[in-house]
Amino acid sequence: MTHEIEATEHLQSAAHAAREASRILANTGAKARNSALRVMAASLRERQPEILAANAIDVEKFDGSGAFRDRLTLNPARVEAMAKGLEEVAALPDPLGKVLADWDRPNGLNIRRVATPIGVIGMIYESRPNVGADASALCLKSGNAVILRGGSDSVNSAAAINAALVKGLEAAGLPAACIQVAPNADRAYVAAMLAASGLIDLIIPRGGRSLVERVQREARVPVLAHAEGLCHTYVHAAADPSMARAIVANAKMRRTGICGATETLLIDRAIAATQLPPIVADLKALGCDFRADAAARAIVPELTAANDTDFDTEWLDAVISVGVVDGVDSALAHIARHGSSHTDAIVTEDTATAEHFLTKVDSAVSLWNASTQFCDGGEFGFGAEIGIATGRIHARGPVGLEQLTTYRYTIRGTGQVRA
Repeated sequence: MTHEIEATEHLQSAAHAAREASRILANTGAKARNSALRVMAASLRERQPEILAANAIDVEKFDGSGAFRDRLTLNPARVEAMAKGLEEVAALPDPLGKVLADWDRPNGLNIRRVATPIGVIGMIYESRPNVGADASALCLKSGNAVILRGGSDSVNSAAAINAALVKGLEAAGLPAACIQVAPNADRAYVAAMLAASGLIDLIIPRGGRSLVERVQREARVPVLAHAEGLCHTYVHAAADPSMARAIVANAKMRRTGICGATETLLIDRAIAATQLPPIVADLKALGCDFRADAAARAIVPELTAANDTDFDTEWLDAVISVGVVDGVDSALAHIARHGSSHTDAIVTEDTATAEHFLTKVDSAVSLWNASTQFCDGGEFGFGAEIGIATGRIHARGPVGLEQLTTYRYTIRGTGQVRA
């Protein structure tokens, strides 16, 4: 019980400080927020040795798959990418104060819908340390204070990154409480965050199915959910063969441990006999393993047979499920049955089929003739992302600055009174 009490007391103190900081941020001009982001980027570069040393401790202790180790590992290039991400966010237009709608009523009242910060964001994430920097940048720019709780795998990395960001905040004259990190990876802190109704305005979980399900099950705070990335690439009968090979190889193997990695390859029966073998050969040369249905194995017999759950599995590793389908509607039915509404792609030279797929697939992001790994806030021009939302309320797809705002109304009158 002591852990729960300590976690609750720390969270309540942090949330009250975050609320005060959020009020200051909401009234801080874009120039000051952008300046702070640039100073924070410089601080990340200055403290790179400390960040890498802390990360080395986390990596040394890590006992998991190669793909998850890659997600956890930092190097000079990745620290530089975090710093550049902050600078890119600083260069984006200010999301606050934007007039979203403006209209006049017959009685002469002028009504405006204006973008404002959400307030205090609670971010719960797992092994990727850069998530803390991305979330901090987006929250600061959008006028929100954030409380970060990273996973046990990255606790030292998260603390070192946060120390660098706070140093930059203070140098820029903004409250350190704008960006706070949990003092440890105790699960009791997650429970305290989820129970913090009235203290935290929005919880964003970013991690595996068990984390997201726990947050959705237990939260007494609104949740912006990030489901599994069970992404599909569908190679249509009219696909350009060389394009299909390049896209599938990139979509699966560029980085296997990210949520935008393709987990299932679907290919039309009409071309499977000629096009599946070279696609499999490309993937195999890159170190990929396979789980295939009977039709795919009839063409490439050495493929491992898929079991009942393989097409429902987010591999996050060098494994891909392979299925043969009878046209675009068969592919859409497979995706509807097994997908997670995250990111799905079609490869085809047939415009009508592509538009049919893009319209009918129920995904937060759908692509035509492009790798699913483009589902990324940076690739969308958002500078960074705080996660990929797959629900249907408030936001879908990469969550950037615009998705971290809400709105309020301002009404201008000339003395009107209501009858």
